[in-house]
Amino acid sequence: MIPVTSFAGKTVAVFGLGGSGLASCHALQAGGAEVIAGDDSAENVAKAAQAGFITADLRNVSWANLAALVLAPGVPLTHPVPHWSVLKAREAGVEVIGDIELFCRERRRHAPDAPFVAITGTNGKSTTTALIAHLTKVAGYDTQMGGNIGTAILSLEPPRMGRVHVIEMSSYQIDLTPSLDPSVGILLNVSEDHIDRHGTIAHYAAVKERLVAGVQAGGTSIVGVDDGFCRDIADRLDRAGKTVVRISVKNPVASGIYVEHGTIVRASGGARSEVAALGGIGSLRGLHNAQNAACAAAAALAMGISQDVLQNGLRSFPGLAHRMEQVGRRGNVLFVNDSKGTNADATAHALSSFADIFWIAGGKPKAGGITGLTSFFPRIRKAYLIGEAAQEFSGTLGAQVAHEISQTLDVAVANAARDAEASGLQDAVVLLSPACASFDQYRNFEIRGTKFRELVQALPGVKPVV
Repeated sequence: MIPVTSFAGKTVAVFGLGGSGLASCHALQAGGAEVIAGDDSAENVAKAAQAGFITADLRNVSWANLAALVLAPGVPLTHPVPHWSVLKAREAGVEVIGDIELFCRERRRHAPDAPFVAITGTNGKSTTTALIAHLTKVAGYDTQMGGNIGTAILSLEPPRMGRVHVIEMSSYQIDLTPSLDPSVGILLNVSEDHIDRHGTIAHYAAVKERLVAGVQAGGTSIVGVDDGFCRDIADRLDRAGKTVVRISVKNPVASGIYVEHGTIVRASGGARSEVAALGGIGSLRGLHNAQNAACAAAAALAMGISQDVLQNGLRSFPGLAHRMEQVGRRGNVLFVNDSKGTNADATAHALSSFADIFWIAGGKPKAGGITGLTSFFPRIRKAYLIGEAAQEFSGTLGAQVAHEISQTLDVAVANAARDAEASGLQDAVVLLSPACASFDQYRNFEIRGTKFRELVQALPGVKPVV
C-alpha cells in the first residue's frame, strides 16, 4: 500500500467504494487523513463500514470541512451530467481528484525521480502496459503494475528509486489527475470512444493528450502517429519543447520508431538502426500488436534498457490473458482465446491476424453488430455462433460465410476443433473473438475466456504452445 501523506490531519471525502475507492480510503487513513466514505450503493457503503471507515450520505455533511473529494473513475465528472457529489464539491470550492492524483502527489513528495510509466489510448492499453511491465522485470526493475489494468494504484508498493510503476490509464482516470507527470507517457491512438462521458471526440482526445503533455522535465512523450488526432498532438508537444518519440506501423518516420517488415526500426538524424525483431512472436501477432510493441520498445529505450534485453523480453512475453492468448495446439490447429474482443473493432484486430479462421463469435450484441467486419469475411472458413447474437450474426454472415448456430461455447469449441482438423489447412486457427459482451451467458469476459481455455485443453491431443 502507498500511504497518502499529503492530506495528513485533513478530512477527505471518498465517493465510489469499489476496488480503487476502498484502496484510497485505506491509503488516506494510513497517511494520517480522516476519511468520510460514500456511495450510491448501500452494499458498498456497508463494506466500507465493515472495514472501519466513517460512512455518510455526502449530501448531508459539511463540505466546508473537506479538503478534497476523491472520486472513483466510474462516476461521471462532466458528461452526460456531473454526478451530484461533483456539484456539491464545486459549490464548496473543494477539489475533485482521483486515486492516481494521490499517487502523483506522493511520488513528488518522496521519490520524484522514481520511474513512472503511464499508458493510454483507445485500443491496446492493457497489452502495452503488460508488455512494458514484462520488459522492466526482465531488465531487473522492481516492477509495480496497476491502474486501469486491474490493481488499484494505491494498493501497490510506494515509489522509490529502482522501482518502476507501470500504470494503465483510462480517459476517466486522466480527467481526475490534474497534475499527472509521468517520466514516460505513452499515447497509443485515438478513435471514437466514451463520447457519452466526454461529450465530443475532440474533448476525449484533449483528455488523452494531457497524459503526454504532462510528462515531467527530462521525460519522454511517446505518441502513435497513425491517426490524425495523435499526429496533431505530437506536433503540439514538439512546439511546447517536449521530447517526443513518434511511433508508426504504417509509414517510416523521419525521427522516431516505426515497424517495417516485422522489424522495429529507430530513425534519428537521417540514420536508421534496427532495434528488435517481431517475427515469430505469437503473443505479438498482428499490426495492432506491432504498434503496442513499438511503443513498449520506445519506453524501454527511454529508460535505458539495452536492445539485447529488449529483444529477449519481447520474445518471452506470454501475452495478455484473454487477448490473442494462444491456449493450445493440436497438429496444425492453433487455438486462440480473444475473449477480450468484446466489440467489432477489437475483433477486427484478431481477424486481421490470421488467414484460415474457424471463428467462434456471439454473446450479448452491441450496436452495429459485425457489419463492420465484412472485409475480413474471406479469412473465415466457418463461423460458430453462440448466445443472444447468434441469429443476428447469422443474418449478417448470410451466404458469404459458412456458419452454424452452436448456441453454447462447449458445442462451438468441439465443432470448430473437429472442422479445423478435418480441413487439412496448414495454419488453421480456432479463434474465440466474440465481438460481443459476455453478459448473456457469463458474468464477464474473463470467465468466458477461462471456460474456452478449459474446453480447449480438455480436447484429446491438445498441447501447450511453447
